[in-house]
Amino acid sequence: MKSLYLLKIGLLFFSSCLCLKERKCNNGSLSTGACQGNDPPPIKTFHGSPQGTYEMIPSSAIEGAKKINHNKGSMCSAETSNASALKVNNITMEYLTSSLSKKLIPAIYIAVVLIGVPSNAITLWMLFFRIRSVRTAIFYTNLAISDFLFCITLPFRITYHLNGNNWIFGEAMCRIMTAIFYGNLYCSTLLLTCISLSRYVAIVHPFTYRNLPKRLLSTLTCGILWTVVFLYMLPLITTKQTYYLDQLNIITCHDVYNTCEALSHLQHYYFICLAIGGFMIPLCIVIFCYVSIIRTLKAYNMKWFWHIKVSLLILSIFAICYTPSNVLLFAHHMNYYYNSKDSLYVFYLITLCLSSLNSCLDPFLYFLMSKINNNNNNSTVYLNTVKAVRAEQT
Repeated sequence: MKSLYLLKIGLLFFSSCLCLKERKCNNGSLSTGACQGNDPPPIKTFHGSPQGTYEMIPSSAIEGAKKINHNKGSMCSAETSNASALKVNNITMEYLTSSLSKKLIPAIYIAVVLIGVPSNAITLWMLFFRIRSVRTAIFYTNLAISDFLFCITLPFRITYHLNGNNWIFGEAMCRIMTAIFYGNLYCSTLLLTCISLSRYVAIVHPFTYRNLPKRLLSTLTCGILWTVVFLYMLPLITTKQTYYLDQLNIITCHDVYNTCEALSHLQHYYFICLAIGGFMIPLCIVIFCYVSIIRTLKAYNMKWFWHIKVSLLILSIFAICYTPSNVLLFAHHMNYYYNSKDSLYVFYLITLCLSSLNSCLDPFLYFLMSKINNNNNNSTVYLNTVKAVRAEQT
């Protein structure tokens, strides 16, 4: 009798386990790896995982559960961290096969090349052969060089998108192209910041600016800036950027990440620092500079419309080209870090494409700068006005 009683309890326990397993297998939001033998689990968008790994269920999805920091090492082995083939979910495949990534984005890049290459080439010719004041053109020359290099390398990225997001140029070229893409983005923001600071000192502190060794300072600043940008780009150059997706039979370039990559946990901090140091801080400096410039010109009753136009153009470049991509970059990594979701990544890729338009807008700066420099008496008139106003105030 006692044995029958134990057998009955065992059967009830076994049936409850079967029901629990069936319930898990029917739930689409959870991993199906345990229900279908060795089939790989569903993967987060744009963050692919090698076959044989699994993803932890976030504690936020379990009612009443405490937040636990899972160690990625428990999910990934040394073999999967070096894997070249990844599996992604349907949302990722939908983007990689959509007309957005295969037609619209390359169309924008083609327009940038057609406008940016000739305009920046003409600008460089003017800066080297037509403008006598070299010290005032150093920042603009470096900006034009950065934009020109960016435009002549865009055809590789255009080919990638038109080829169905299939990279055919090798791992090394993908790393170089990615570094040049991001390098131009943040080199432009830093150079525009330097131009803004130069204008700020020239107008708000004209007598200090007059006594500065401008050529030496400009050259030294540009050298430091290029060094900083190179250091910025080192993580992109030293980490793997291409991955093979067997579902689509393509090789992606900087579009999909391996969650088991040895340094993947540092990507969050890297891109957050990139957005803050390469965009947010320069934007605050630019806004401060041009607010101070406009207030100073208004105080001296000076109508320097060309300077105001330069201010508005630089602020417009920041607003149109840099703000959307960097805000979404920051929001995407914060969302992925805290919620394990990367639904914003598609929108970030679109705004990243729009950020390339800065190479078409920057040449207008040279046009406005040439208008300012055409009148050689502007600086003298301004200094005399400042002297007169300060003399009246004292």
